[in-house]
Amino acid sequence: MTIQQAMYSIDELICVCISRQIEDGELVAQGMATPLVAAGYLLAKLTHAPNLTFISAIGQTFCQDWAPLGLSTVEDLWLKNGLFAIDFVRGTCDFLPRYQPKEFFRPGQVDPFGNFNNVFIGGSYEQPRLRLPGSAGIADVTVYEENVCLYVPRHGRHTFVPELDFRSGLGHDAARTHGSGPRYLVSDLGQFDFAGKNGRLRLTTHHPGVTPKRIQAKTGFSLEIAPDLHETEPPTTEELNLLRQKIDPLGIRTLETLRGAHRKTKLRQILAAEKERR
Repeated sequence: MTIQQAMYSIDELICVCISRQIEDGELVAQGMATPLVAAGYLLAKLTHAPNLTFISAIGQTFCQDWAPLGLSTVEDLWLKNGLFAIDFVRGTCDFLPRYQPKEFFRPGQVDPFGNFNNVFIGGSYEQPRLRLPGSAGIADVTVYEENVCLYVPRHGRHTFVPELDFRSGLGHDAARTHGSGPRYLVSDLGQFDFAGKNGRLRLTTHHPGVTPKRIQAKTGFSLEIAPDLHETEPPTTEELNLLRQKIDPLGIRTLETLRGAHRKTKLRQILAAEKERR
């Protein structure tokens, strides 16, 4: 690890990459339990995209205000400051097709063309080896949305697979009649687009200290490489200060990069800190 890398963590770099994909005035959508995405949206709001509007599955409201990330208090922002609320079906079938928000999904598996799986891994649907959270509205919105993005906090061959066990999110499929496949993907190793042949995943930047060779070794299929491949630009001092001091002082974003006992310990620390603040 270089001195430069030691100045920030991988969760902070992912948040910054997500933030830099956001444009001012956009509508951005957020699902459940996605603090890396939420922190990235808020970072954009407090820097280059002050006119951002959020829609969230948490509370199912539209919101233009912001608040620091919370765990036990995660619904406060949406329920207290929401402009208006909608039910899930109306949002998925009426509002999202009309307003085309930008949304980041976290796939359990993703194939070379951006099709992805959030339902199960291994075995069969009836008897899976691992049951995933489920597709929720992913199967509905990915058939018409134009601004789908993906993020993978732990890049590995178990996630980047040549063939899915189940498809719940539509990628760059030749039979598609509406919308488009994912436009962008960020992982803990690099950034990607889908500008390869027939919408194939393509490496565009590698994070500092990570080689393209290592990224290929951790990917279960052959990657295309952008002709201008370069190193990911690291976070600025302003971006890091906003993440650490205003947006997420409790470090909730790290829950998506931790696993096992480390994740449980962090959860307990966050809940204890929130309890003290009440």
